Amino acid sequence: MTAVSPPDDDLLALRLRALGHPARLAILRALAERDRCVCGEIVKGLPLAQSTVSQHLKILKEAGLIAGTVDGPRSCYCLDRDGLAVFAADVSALLAQMMDRGAAPVAAAAELPQSCNPPMPPADPSSAARRLDSTPAQPISTAAVGEMPAGS
Repeated sequence: MTAVSPPDDDLLALRLRALGHPARLAILRALAERDRCVCGEIVKGLPLAQSTVSQHLKILKEAGLIAGTVDGPRSCYCLDRDGLAVFAADVSALLAQMMDRGAAPVAAAAELPQSCNPPMPPADPSSAARRLDSTPAQPISTAAVGEMPAGS
């Protein structure tokens, strides 16, 4: 068996973070649908301000998921197919590595434990009520930070 070097984890994390916003996913889908460079149409297709879309485009471009050119006020973007192919391979390798660690394949999600933590014992509702009843009420101060409460 040959040793496989792990992908650049910093780049993989950057790309995963870039996919962590619904607007950026929508941008990638829009670019994939058109399968060509898109100039002003991205902003028109999203319910976001132009400046917000520009920031999302910048994040996607820095992650190597899209390519773009800026010519004065005109910007054109398209999918970076090479970057996406490397990203897909890196994610596949990571998932395969995680799945290969177990002795048996996972059968179904319904068979998985809900949590790695042991279940909590059922709470006694009367003990919670006793704690609330025994806790003296504390007045809530509405004084701003740095102000002295009235009467001090």
